[in-house]
Amino acid sequence: MQGLIQVAGVIDQAEADLIREEGADWLGFALRLPAKNEDLSEADAAAIVKEIQPEHRGVVITYLTDAEEIKTFCEELGVTAIQLHGDVTGEELRKLRRIAPDLYVLKSLVVKQDNLDELTTIVDEAAEWVDMFITDTFNPATGAKGATGLLHDWSISAELVRISPKPLMLAGGLNPDNVAAAITEVRPAAVDAHTGLEDPVTRRKDRTKVRKFVQEARRAFAELERGAKA
Repeated sequence: MQGLIQVAGVIDQAEADLIREEGADWLGFALRLPAKNEDLSEADAAAIVKEIQPEHRGVVITYLTDAEEIKTFCEELGVTAIQLHGDVTGEELRKLRRIAPDLYVLKSLVVKQDNLDELTTIVDEAAEWVDMFITDTFNPATGAKGATGLLHDWSISAELVRISPKPLMLAGGLNPDNVAAAITEVRPAAVDAHTGLEDPVTRRKDRTKVRKFVQEARRAFAELERGAKA
C-alpha cells in the first residue's frame, strides 16, 4: 500500500480516462455530500467504476454515517473502498466491518487549529475498524471538511503517521509543486489531490498538472524507500 496516489473529484468518463492514463492508482468519486453538490450522478459514477476496476480502484468519498446505508451504497456503485468524511461513530464503524468485511475503509482526520488531541482520540478509537486514515484540511470560513484547496500544518499529519497503527493518506491543498515536499516531511503511505489539479477556469483536471503530480509523488516515495533501505 505504500506509495499510493489518489486523484479525487472525478466528474466524467473522460476525466477518469485522463487520470488513469497519467498513472494515478485510485480515483475518488464524491457522492452523497451534505450540500448535494455532486459533480456527477450516481449512475454515471457506477458506470465509470465498472470501466476502471479492477486495475484502478474506485473510491466513494461521502458523508454517510450509517453502516447499513454505506454497505448498500457501495454495492450499488460496485466499489470496494469508501472514504468516510462524516462523523461516523465507533459503533457504526464496528458494524460496517462486521457486515462488509471486504470493504476497504478510509476514515478522515480533519485538521483544524490545535486539534491534535481530538484527532489522536479518533485514531485510538477507530483504528481497529478502518484500513487507512486520511488527513484533510478544515475551512473555518465555510465549514468544509474536504476539497478546500487549503494546506494544513504538516507536522500534525506527520505526528499522526507516527502514532497511527494504520497507514495514512495525506490530503489537503496538495498540488504538483508541493507534493514532494509534503511526502518528505509527513512520510505518508499515500497522497490525494483534488482541486490542486484542476484548471482554474474549466474546473476540470488539467492533464499537465495530473502528470506532474504523479511524477513528483512517485519520485518522493521512491526517495523515502531508498532512505529506509540505506
